[in-house]
Amino acid sequence: MTTKLEGPLRREVDIEGAAYTLTITPQGMTLVPKGRRKGFELAWRALVSGDAALATALNASLHVRPAARTSAQTRTKK
Repeated sequence: MTTKLEGPLRREVDIEGAAYTLTITPQGMTLVPKGRRKGFELAWRALVSGDAALATALNASLHVRPAARTSAQTRTKK
């Protein structure tokens, strides 16, 4: 028997050594770096309809983590 999700459920997740907070709500889920307010949000409706793959690709292209930059990119910014 499953329990109905009526309120937010928060859990800490470790991804590649970085702490994130995963919040699951009846509307969807949010993954935020620990100590921050903004992160990645995914609605259940988008996941079920298939729009999640498109949204994920778009978010990935817009959000580049500073740690992911190469040394060549860092040199050109100085």
